[in-house]
Amino acid sequence: MKVACLGGGPAGLYFAISLKLRDPSHEIIVYERNQPGDTFGWGVVFSDQTMENLRQNDAKSAQAILDSFAHWDDIDVHIHGQTTTSTGHGFCGIGRKRLLNILQDRARDLGIELVFEYEVDVENDLAEFADADLLIASDGINSKIRNRWPEEFKANIEVRKNKFLWLGTHKIFDAFTFIFEQTEHGWIWAHAYRFDKETSTFIVECAQDTWEKFGFDEMSQDDCSRLCEKLFASYLDGQNLMSNAKHLRGSAWLNFSRVLCEKWHHKNIVLLGDAAHTAHFSIGSGTKLAFEDAIELAETLSAGKKFGSVEEGLEAYQEARHLEALKVQSAARNSTDWFEHLDRYTEFEPLQFAYSLMTRSQRVSHENLRLRDKAWLESVEAWFAGQATGGAVSHAMPPMFTPLRLRDMEVKNRVVVSPMSMYSAIDGAINEFHLVHYGARAMGGAGLLFTEMTDVSAEGRITPGCAGLYADEHAKAWRRVVDYVHNHSTAKFAIQLGHSGPKGSTHVEWEGADKPLETGNWELMAPSAVPWSPENQTPRPMTRGDMDKVRDDFVAAVIRAEACGFDMVELHCAHGYLLSAFITPLMNKREDEYGGSLENRLRFPLEVFQAMRAVWPAHKPMSVRISATDWRGGDGISAEDAVLISQAFDKLGCDLIDVSAGQTSTEAEPIYGRMFQTPFSDQIRNEGHMATMAVGNIYEVDHVNSIIAAGRADLCALGRPHLTDPAWALRAAAEQHYHDAPCPPQYLSGQAQLERNLERQGQMLTLNA
Repeated sequence: MKVACLGGGPAGLYFAISLKLRDPSHEIIVYERNQPGDTFGWGVVFSDQTMENLRQNDAKSAQAILDSFAHWDDIDVHIHGQTTTSTGHGFCGIGRKRLLNILQDRARDLGIELVFEYEVDVENDLAEFADADLLIASDGINSKIRNRWPEEFKANIEVRKNKFLWLGTHKIFDAFTFIFEQTEHGWIWAHAYRFDKETSTFIVECAQDTWEKFGFDEMSQDDCSRLCEKLFASYLDGQNLMSNAKHLRGSAWLNFSRVLCEKWHHKNIVLLGDAAHTAHFSIGSGTKLAFEDAIELAETLSAGKKFGSVEEGLEAYQEARHLEALKVQSAARNSTDWFEHLDRYTEFEPLQFAYSLMTRSQRVSHENLRLRDKAWLESVEAWFAGQATGGAVSHAMPPMFTPLRLRDMEVKNRVVVSPMSMYSAIDGAINEFHLVHYGARAMGGAGLLFTEMTDVSAEGRITPGCAGLYADEHAKAWRRVVDYVHNHSTAKFAIQLGHSGPKGSTHVEWEGADKPLETGNWELMAPSAVPWSPENQTPRPMTRGDMDKVRDDFVAAVIRAEACGFDMVELHCAHGYLLSAFITPLMNKREDEYGGSLENRLRFPLEVFQAMRAVWPAHKPMSVRISATDWRGGDGISAEDAVLISQAFDKLGCDLIDVSAGQTSTEAEPIYGRMFQTPFSDQIRNEGHMATMAVGNIYEVDHVNSIIAAGRADLCALGRPHLTDPAWALRAAAEQHYHDAPCPPQYLSGQAQLERNLERQGQMLTLNA
């Protein structure tokens, strides 16, 4: 093939090298707009895994890069006058200019032509490259080629909030260093690391508001550097901060652009590296992505003659690479969000702040930190245990097994069996199935157990199989289960009370979720005549009399819940059910005092909660489940709204916000992934300053420990994992060699054997690795 690489950064150069290695007959030319020695960054960071990939692809250039590396293992976090250091992280850095020179030399050795100071003309649709079989758009984050065909590449570019300035210094940092300084204008911080024997990268970052208050927008590049030197003087040992961004007119401060292209190729043009997808500098994976893109594309195009056209090969390349790129971008998004909301965490103790920082992207987990620096992680665990127990313990213990007190209720650990509808009641009455179901999970080691959504009236059920607490016989059946839980476990038992509203009168889940009943329907009501879907029944708008009855039904259910002996009551205000339908503007179209503004839409749910709180014992806690977003952009509830909603319930005596999301619209576009709803819990907890419970695709021990230790939630609810493994918490204890989990005495020998079996399994995996 005849190949033109339009952009001579790491992506274009390394693709040219990789393709030429696989077939020297390719004619490859790399075009670069700058001179060979020009570069406008400072250092580049790699991981050990990235270097292994480079060794396997081209040992010669990999060795040259390795020979130029600066290595370090530590992370230093400076905040509030304290320094937290952890080790075992295995970073290596190289100057960007040195990296480019190595790749340029290797390309020339392989017979690749390099053309510098060449400005590609996109206005003529790259006509000068009409004879090329393949065009590599490796022209970076501001790709002219991508921007020439935005519809074809389906480019989504999001400019992030914070401002950053890329500087260098001759102060040598022996660790990857984070410095957080509180100033009269807000927080400003630095990411610093060395990349050769005499130079370090020094990236300064702050919020837009802080940047404006400092007047950075009106300063010259030199004045910006001098002011940053003053702000971070105690860490620079008298060394200057240097800019190499003279090519930029005006300010050298930037906003990071997150680039996400749905399609990476158009005809014979393919986007590579930052042109196709970017990763925030705080996770140091931009060059890693570029190199791995280059390797995969070269490998795909060299895999025989199986493609009928270049375009088919490019499609296969994207198919092979897009998932890994999305994973890195997801981690980068998490990291970016953390820095953009730094104020949430600056009140943390320095040790917890550092832990939150290190686990921000979700790529580094609790157990991963143990492998890197066991002693440091145990210091975090001991500190957290001391906080949780009021100083009763000072030794390390898994954060998930620390206690939590809500009013007079203390749960033994942070693991919660999430509310899960079983659809197995008869006319609202639970039965032997529920006794076994809840009894088994109570004995499984979780600190807190929730009932399924239990309805306050027959017409408030979702399906004919839903549980209720609107009759005395219902209370009698529940009392039996509550007594069993209390007599045979240490778990606390909470009841979740709700009303289906517009989502009622449907089949049980396994017969078709949200599918309307063919017979036996009951009338639905809601804040407005908005059906859940075109297929579902249209509810009638509620009158004030309807509201009074619903409020009184909730109160009656609470009184029965106390008679049953439940430890906590939760009000269900999520997932598009009745009270959720009042809160979300997607379902509430009222024009009276219960519609319109968020304050008005909250009016009735708050009235119900207040009436419930009035009859529920003051020493017992109450929680509220909310949908923290409608996943409908600006049309629905936002995360910022969720904080206000939570604070409104908090003022009326709510002790815990159960943070769910979505299920309020059939047109929602949720963003799924591990722990995908936890960021909403984080925001509510640390901006709203209240206890939260995280839920949503939490299924590993690492997930729970990381969420709790990092202060992203106070409890973690696991639903589906507990369906197939009622003793999930006991298994987690065995896996971590934790011996104080609430295991029933009858099962202790089995718990001991489970721990031995898991240990052997881990040893075998290590031997076979």
